[in-house]
Amino acid sequence: MTKQKKRRSTRLTTIVKALLIIATIALLCVAIYAVYLTKQAEVAVTQAHEKLDGRENSSKRDGKVEPLKDNLSILLIGVDDSEVRQQGADNSRSDALMLATLNNKTKTVKLVSIPRDAYVHIPAIGYSDKITHSHSKAGTLGTIETVEELFDVPVDYYVRMNFNAFIDVVDALDGVEANVPYELLEKDEFDRTAVHLMPGKQKLNGSEALAFARTRKQDTDVDRGKRQQELVQAIAKKAASMGSLLKYDDVLRAVGDNMKTDLTFSEIKSLLYYLSKGMPQIDTLVLEGEDVNLPEGYYYQVDETSREMISEKLHKHLGLPPKEDLEPEASLYE
Repeated sequence: MTKQKKRRSTRLTTIVKALLIIATIALLCVAIYAVYLTKQAEVAVTQAHEKLDGRENSSKRDGKVEPLKDNLSILLIGVDDSEVRQQGADNSRSDALMLATLNNKTKTVKLVSIPRDAYVHIPAIGYSDKITHSHSKAGTLGTIETVEELFDVPVDYYVRMNFNAFIDVVDALDGVEANVPYELLEKDEFDRTAVHLMPGKQKLNGSEALAFARTRKQDTDVDRGKRQQELVQAIAKKAASMGSLLKYDDVLRAVGDNMKTDLTFSEIKSLLYYLSKGMPQIDTLVLEGEDVNLPEGYYYQVDETSREMISEKLHKHLGLPPKEDLEPEASLYE
């Protein structure tokens, strides 16, 4: 081998070694950051964890379910406990209420939105009222019990999130896509009329997404629920397809500060399996009904046929035994 060829070979070997060292350092940095995020996630979830007094599992279950092993349900509760409203988490009305059921065999999700003004029986207070009042009058547990009675299915877990968390999560994901149905002029999270959107599919930031989810000036409570379902799907899709680890740090911070759940860190890690294989199929369900004016005020009267049909679908999706006759309870929602 000539001296020139030897020098070229030496330089090539040096370059290869340098690249291997750089690649090794890069992989190490990614691994370290992944461990850091795991620790951050554990801290965030620990901070957000809130076990409800006296509730180990749903009264409609024989025991506690296990994510990835059992089919399960999660109640998503959106509340306004901002500093502007100064209500506090325990006294806030539920501004958004959705029940999701997850089937492990089919890896599908059924998502039903419950209109905030739905006139339902609230077990904790012993009479019927708007379902949004179940949280302000009886807290998270009262809301869970109300939804369990409404659909005759167990609520295995809950996630309660305020508006700040919603905004921060959407912003951490660099916004989400949504189809705005009409020109929208709505208040922002500070109760200022500052959000102006034109019709059409577009990317929304956190504040805009919140306004899109909350407005109901030009449509109904049911349409509002459909928009909220659309946003849940958009957020799940963005989270499932997001390739950058750097995004999760901001998401975790938002979650830790503004969310409460009875899911543990290990249970949440198990549930991430639903996203690890890509976007799961999400079927949205609509609780039909009509607006009525009762002596007590305005309510959304739930259609009994729609309620029973959704109950049957959720029951089947959870793989529960055949339902018993619910005729004695039907009068609670008529």
